[in-house]
Amino acid sequence: MRLSGAARRALNEVERRLRGQPALDKPRSAKWVKEVEAWCEQQDIDLRSRLSVKTLRFDRDLLSQMNDVLESHGQAPLGVSLSGLTTSEQAVLGNEETKGVRERPRSRRVLVNLPVDSSLSWLSDESRQYRDLDWPSIDLRVFDALIEIENLDSFYAFSGDTEANASRATIASHTYRPLVVYRGDKHYGEGFADLARAWSATGKPHGYLGDFDASGVSLALSGHSTHLILPPLDWLVANVIGEHLPPGQLETQAGLRRHLERLGRYHPLPSYLALILDKQRGLRQQWFGADLEWIPLHP
Repeated sequence: MRLSGAARRALNEVERRLRGQPALDKPRSAKWVKEVEAWCEQQDIDLRSRLSVKTLRFDRDLLSQMNDVLESHGQAPLGVSLSGLTTSEQAVLGNEETKGVRERPRSRRVLVNLPVDSSLSWLSDESRQYRDLDWPSIDLRVFDALIEIENLDSFYAFSGDTEANASRATIASHTYRPLVVYRGDKHYGEGFADLARAWSATGKPHGYLGDFDASGVSLALSGHSTHLILPPLDWLVANVIGEHLPPGQLETQAGLRRHLERLGRYHPLPSYLALILDKQRGLRQQWFGADLEWIPLHP
């Protein structure tokens, strides 16, 4: 019989509180206390001196006895939380794997689009390379801007030419080197969100390259982006269509109208948002032309 995650969490809290007091009474009616009593009985740990009609008294000696049993079974001692640890990190603490609280294998992974490394001779016919990386391993200081790409097919289609066009971005850098990252789905979304928060702290531009519709702009606003990456306004006016603005995004448009009210009179974004909010038109990322510009999102 193993202690459940709920029982371990409660016992970890008991262990923490016993660092500052000699004993702690817990109601025997609590589900986790009943589980601990049954576990101790199974492990031949005598609780009689600690039981009353209504409570079980915990002290350092009881926890020491419990830890001796846990250690003999190759399990982590009380006071050590397995929550947030990878399976490998849990393995260092014992043979118990707690899937419900472990760090998911892809929780820190991001998918990046990079120029081909000249040392990779077996990729000589490719113009780009795609790497699945642990985002904290990326030195963000090396890059001048973050380009977040919403759609996976557009991420793979993003080329050196696209990068060159996107770099005409009102970014004051002579050596423009963007970090191009897939925004993510259920596999990469969590890792990208953490990367975006870390990038925001650098103060460098973060461009969102995704569908030009209410949902896409809202995702950019909520995800630390500083700019939208879009075709020039006159080109967009001539190419947006009603079919690319889903009717289910009407509620999302209300949030864009509120954001519009916070922008200054001469801000460039309202002219773009008018196509969505007034004309009820949009354009999917895959239909964008070759020229791209960076449009600031915030006042």
